[in-house]
Amino acid sequence: MFKNSYYSRKLHSLLGVIPVGFFLIEHLLTNYKAFSGGHTGFMEQVHWLHSLPLVLFLEIFGIWIPLAYHAIYGLYVAYTARNNVSNYGYFRNQMFFLQRVTGVITFIFVAWHFFQTRFQIAIGTVDQGEIGVHMHGIVVNPVYFVLYVIGVIAAVFHFSNGMWSFLVSWGITIGPRAQRVSTYVWMGVFVIMSIMFILSLTAFMDPSFQQVPQMAKG
Repeated sequence: MFKNSYYSRKLHSLLGVIPVGFFLIEHLLTNYKAFSGGHTGFMEQVHWLHSLPLVLFLEIFGIWIPLAYHAIYGLYVAYTARNNVSNYGYFRNQMFFLQRVTGVITFIFVAWHFFQTRFQIAIGTVDQGEIGVHMHGIVVNPVYFVLYVIGVIAAVFHFSNGMWSFLVSWGITIGPRAQRVSTYVWMGVFVIMSIMFILSLTAFMDPSFQQVPQMAKG
């Protein structure tokens, strides 16, 4: 289906940052509102996002199509690529292996999360104003909570380690020292984003998410 071409890899790499990476960060900031602003703060952020002009157009062409290409081509790479022991050491080859594994986990998790949330809103099973209540119902299930933690950690690792690779492949971090510093930076980003996502998930467990806040009813 795919040819292992230079341009296919470059497009795959670029889409992992713009817009897929931006979407992950936006998703993090929106969900973190559940922790920093409670149910009301979270719903205010959700309503603001859905009030953006051409939101459906932005979702389809700015998120889902780029995400689909990045995911499908990424699966192709995951099953065809091999470790590069001639240019990189043991650590980098292990990170490359984890990049492929977390890519598969992230693909499954995003599809499942989309089905549980955005798709349910689209078909009318869940009202947009009840998404906080719906998320509460998901995360209070201990099995779902564990799977969500695994999913978000995999997604954040895939993004963070992917950013290291992006900077190398696009000639931004050249040389061992720059790449070593980049490793520390993106490991730090991975830790911070993972903590924020987990705090967001635990925030949805709060009893305040059992009912729709007044602002969401109006």
